[in-house]
Amino acid sequence: MNKLRQSAFLVVMLCWVSAASGAQQPAAGNSKQAQPPAKHVPQAKTHPEFNEYNAAYAISGGAASEKAADDFAAKYPNSELKSFLYAKAMHEYQTENNQPKMLSTGEKVLQLDPDNAVALVLTANVLSDSLSDNDPDREKKVAEIRKNGGHALQLMDANFSPVANATPEQVEAYKKTLQALAHSALGITALKTGDDAAAEKELKAASQVNAGQPDPFVWYHLALAQDHQKKYDEALVSVKQAVENAASNQEIGALAKGEQSRLLTLTGGAPSSQRLPTPAPK
Repeated sequence: MNKLRQSAFLVVMLCWVSAASGAQQPAAGNSKQAQPPAKHVPQAKTHPEFNEYNAAYAISGGAASEKAADDFAAKYPNSELKSFLYAKAMHEYQTENNQPKMLSTGEKVLQLDPDNAVALVLTANVLSDSLSDNDPDREKKVAEIRKNGGHALQLMDANFSPVANATPEQVEAYKKTLQALAHSALGITALKTGDDAAAEKELKAASQVNAGQPDPFVWYHLALAQDHQKKYDEALVSVKQAVENAASNQEIGALAKGEQSRLLTLTGGAPSSQRLPTPAPK
């Protein structure tokens, strides 16, 4: 996963980690803690469960965190806190840039919590990044990307609040990051499956929803989708954004400069209204 996309994932994962650290211990006696009706806060059923959850959550490293989550799930199969531990393992693998394990732990989160927006977006992006023409499970992966990315966007459109007590500004920033990543996954998948118009639509949405944090990965692939449709003027605008915002990502920067050079050669560096007509063949 490229470095800039890693930083975007880090934003959403840190938010999820904050939510997980807010899991509550059991209420005193037999009474239940009052919770806002729209947001149930996961809670341990016993004090030993709560203590062991905290001990497992404190473990660092992807493999160790996943093993701790597996051990906790085996001991407390009905715990509401299992998904938090698998999400922590997913975060640890993300910091290690271990994409296969990010995907497998993300799928474990979704088995426990199908509406987990972070896991939906992360799995969709990992699958879209790795999708290739000769992939034996290509159609299955495409279907999963579309399902997970689409469901994440549906959740964003609903009454979404990622963390209890989050400020409106925090919720909005979090939603924009998730929406941009979901649209990006759908757009890259459309580009790789030859649907350039759909790719352009999704990648434009990704660039617009989080315009304050331009992603050169998105802008570069948007330029490709427009180039494929011979929308050269628009592609030049897009690739210029990719080049200007690629300081932290040399790989995308080099690809964007190559695409920019190609487009400038095709257009002579002028918009279509100023180009000389191509002479008709004799």
